[in-house]
Amino acid sequence: MGGSGNGYFRSDPDKIKKKLRDSEANTENQEHKVRVASILSDLLANFNDRDHETIDRHLSEIKTALEKDIDGTMDLLFGGSVAKHTYVDGLSDIDSLVILNKTDLADATPNEVKKYFVERLKERFPKTDIHSGKLAVTLNFSGCEIQLLPAVKSGENLKIADRNGQDWARIKPKAFSEKLSAINQNVGRKVVPIIKLAKAIISNLPEKHQISGYHAESIAVKVFKTYSGDLKQKEMIKHYFSEASKLVKGHIRDNTGQSVHVDDYLGSANSLERKIVSDAFGRVHRRMKNADSSGSAAEWQKLFD
Repeated sequence: MGGSGNGYFRSDPDKIKKKLRDSEANTENQEHKVRVASILSDLLANFNDRDHETIDRHLSEIKTALEKDIDGTMDLLFGGSVAKHTYVDGLSDIDSLVILNKTDLADATPNEVKKYFVERLKERFPKTDIHSGKLAVTLNFSGCEIQLLPAVKSGENLKIADRNGQDWARIKPKAFSEKLSAINQNVGRKVVPIIKLAKAIISNLPEKHQISGYHAESIAVKVFKTYSGDLKQKEMIKHYFSEASKLVKGHIRDNTGQSVHVDDYLGSANSLERKIVSDAFGRVHRRMKNADSSGSAAEWQKLFD
């Protein structure tokens, strides 16, 4: 019978070494993914653990103060990030629509209502910073800011102060929340957590590189409207900043009817302000990619510190 030399095939040492290196790299990559996932999960747990009781107490005291000298009652309807469950300290609003139906203020002008709000609230909270803007009255409590928007019923919708603060303008406060909710549902309820993570990163940027909370949410709606990619938080937040760096250069329409665009404060399309924010968001995306390339969970953590 013929033989076959040593009776076995000799393996190529270089191939064995490559397999070992690939196996080690894969293990390190998986460990990196687990570490980053843990960081993001812990951050979200902290965001969700805000002080509900304190905010509820503030709102209850506000309602009592505003009803003090009028006939009838007022209803407080949450808007802003609280209603959309996207609240994050540092880049979120606690908006409450103060519905004036069946009160002495129902026929007053927006400025008259806000003046009444400020007077009553300063009586109740003399040590709190309270100021009136074109649309709302803002109270700066320790740990949170609450904006009160006077509103009156108008059929199925509501009316709040117009952009000049002189008259009433019709809005659809549920329109954006419903759209965000639908997209969040379609993407495995992953979009709202990504908005919270994005807001936390944006709040750590220099002020000229930041955008409003509502703007950040509106970008997320556009980014994830037709998303079919990886549903892991690390990949979704990378995708958010990659796309946001492009979207921030142009206008995004306001679905609530409160204004034409959600981002008029950044000026015209491709303005210098928009380019500055776009570059900042692009750098955030590159930092994430570099952190993944080097397997550094610590670099991911720095984005939130």
